[in-house]
Amino acid sequence: MIIDLNGKVAIVTGAGRGIGRHIALTLAKEGVIAIGTDNRQELLDDLALEFAEQQLAGAQFLCDVRDAERIAEVVKEVQSRFGRVDILVNNAGVASGGTVETLKEEIWDANMDINLKGTFLMCQAVVPYMKAQRSGRILNAASFAAIVPAYGSAAYASSKAAVKQFTRVLAGELGPYDITVNCYSPGMIPTDMNSYAKQPEERQQRLLDTLTLRRWGNKDDIASLICFLASDLAGYITGTMIDISGGKLTTQIPGMAYEAARKDALQS
Repeated sequence: MIIDLNGKVAIVTGAGRGIGRHIALTLAKEGVIAIGTDNRQELLDDLALEFAEQQLAGAQFLCDVRDAERIAEVVKEVQSRFGRVDILVNNAGVASGGTVETLKEEIWDANMDINLKGTFLMCQAVVPYMKAQRSGRILNAASFAAIVPAYGSAAYASSKAAVKQFTRVLAGELGPYDITVNCYSPGMIPTDMNSYAKQPEERQQRLLDTLTLRRWGNKDDIASLICFLASDLAGYITGTMIDISGGKLTTQIPGMAYEAARKDALQS
């Protein structure tokens, strides 16, 4: 099977750095006209330079996903310049937190406004264009925190759990137009935002012990899933959340399997 995305037009939010940047670049390398948005112009300028150096098709727009008016302008410009909007990847997000007792209201609002409301506003802007062309792929970033939340993650986990339910509702609404809507739940993918791979060694080992595949994930894992879900090969998948966490907490103590494997290796 060959994933063919040539000529598709995609919008990727939060594309200035991290996983979003990697998704935009990967889609572009697959022949997609990849439109990156971010709220920091210097990150977009750097992304534009990389696109130019690699001769990739796309464009960059300064856009805050909390700004409905600006979102509408960007999506309208994309439609005008490229004739369609095939793929939306709602990657932009924040992960700030704190215990419920100490959580600042502005932190709660930031998680809800960027992670959830931003996803809603972007979807609302692209849906009329996708309905008119009777096709489209919407992919929303949830999180493993939407499955099992972490200590001190009330704001983040709540926003991502809401993204999951929002995804299901929107999928139901858009089924008649052959538009699929899915979300994906990354586990421990080291980025500048989470610094997993920069934690003290003891904490890293404790985190890795929660994984069935006892290694950090990487940006390619996420980008490859995006390419599949954005393609015709995934045309019968909608309204679901894909767990891409390396089997985090698949069993109660995944590390036990590695202890058993080590004992088997010593005895053989």
